Amino acid sequence: MRHPNLNRKLVLEEASRTPDGAGGWSETWSAIGTHWAEMQALSGREKGDDLSVISGAGYRFILRAAPYGAPSRPRPEQRFRAGSRIFRILAVSDHDPAGRYIACHVREEVVT
Repeated sequence: MRHPNLNRKLVLEEASRTPDGAGGWSETWSAIGTHWAEMQALSGREKGDDLSVISGAGYRFILRAAPYGAPSRPRPEQRFRAGSRIFRILAVSDHDPAGRYIACHVREEVVT
């Protein structure tokens, strides 16, 4: 197995919700760590109507593994940020049998 080329800096973010006083809540995202990853493009699609179009692209990020339960291990309810780009984490799995790397399956969505 070749070693991944970890050349993309990603910021791992987690959402926190606070009540808005009117029965709802507001969501804010805060950085909880930084990872270096290899970015692999998968598939893309586009959906929309007359008012807006959402184009989405799937990616796989390969990064160094962190132990299960560690705060630095990405989870599906979190997201990655790379500059102004946002990638929602859909699933996390082991990438190699030795458990040195994990694969994060993500989706980037852009509204146009």
